[in-house]
Amino acid sequence: MKIKAAVVFEKGQPFQIKELELDSPKHNEVLVKVKACGVCHTDEVARQQIIPVPLPAVFGHEGCGVIEELGPGVTTFKKGDRVAFSYGYCGSCEACRSGQTYGCKENRRLNFSGTQFDGTKRLHDGEREVSSFFGQGAFATHAVVHVNNLIPVPDGVDLALAAPLGCGIQTGAGAVLNYIKPGPASSIVITGCGPVGLSAVMAAKIAGCTTIIACDIIDSRLEMAVALGATHTINSKKVISVPEEVKRLTGIGANYAIDCTGIGACVRQSLNCTRSLGTCVVLGATQELTIHVENELMGPGKTLVGIVEGCSVPQIFIPRLLEYYQKGMFPFDKLITFYEFKDISKAFEDTHNGKVIKAVLTM
Repeated sequence: MKIKAAVVFEKGQPFQIKELELDSPKHNEVLVKVKACGVCHTDEVARQQIIPVPLPAVFGHEGCGVIEELGPGVTTFKKGDRVAFSYGYCGSCEACRSGQTYGCKENRRLNFSGTQFDGTKRLHDGEREVSSFFGQGAFATHAVVHVNNLIPVPDGVDLALAAPLGCGIQTGAGAVLNYIKPGPASSIVITGCGPVGLSAVMAAKIAGCTTIIACDIIDSRLEMAVALGATHTINSKKVISVPEEVKRLTGIGANYAIDCTGIGACVRQSLNCTRSLGTCVVLGATQELTIHVENELMGPGKTLVGIVEGCSVPQIFIPRLLEYYQKGMFPFDKLITFYEFKDISKAFEDTHNGKVIKAVLTM
């Protein structure tokens, strides 16, 4: 079938919305009419080929929509079902069988190779095959998606709101609720108050952390952090030392730190914000990091860990986040600014410039 999709043909080039041919769904796949798709930093990282994805490609990996057609073997979904998309996993490796789908041994192939579950592609630009990001390619009017990527969306929730939960928001919230699991008297510092960091702030409030410190360089984002549950804020441009400021606020340093910046120096700063035996979680796609292992890590018995997708099993965690949202405990809708699909370049530009926190494209 003919669809419209935002295509990137070469590294760093602008998105081009054009007509492509989309094949019918194959075994355990469905055809979805896309309702909306979140704009995520990972899309930009892949467009710039920092994470290599075969080009040309259709990015977009936080999609949602309505199922229009079922491929052979699909029994758990039906036409008309409202679904959100998240990452792909094989379902048969040791990690998947132990309930840790975020650690799937096929993670890179299923999400970054540009192919579908079976290793083939569904999108075509004339004679040329086009990659689909995360087995979705949701910057498009329609997408073919494997059932492992799908999460049912309850009728009582605006479908477009479910889109950004598939990656960034579940990553930030999951880092707190699935990995750290802080006690109610805990202190935590969260650096980088974009959608990932602010999701972590909301999750820390749900967990009952008594000291939630948000760190950023944009005052408006720090104000949003306070509105969502932060007890203290630090503008790192306005203090001499962020770790010293955290120690002043906590007396000894935070129990936990989450770094969402993807900047090596900020990760090191976050590690040094924690107290002895503290834990620093890295969520940003950080390239290189230099630390003094004895002084900053091993000596004080700290933990420095990188986690994927907030250790979230989307089919379990995303419905939980939607339940928190419906109860008023996780107001992630305050982060979202909607854009029409045709304005995809502006959505990325506004995100890059910090004008919006979470851009979501509506198809």
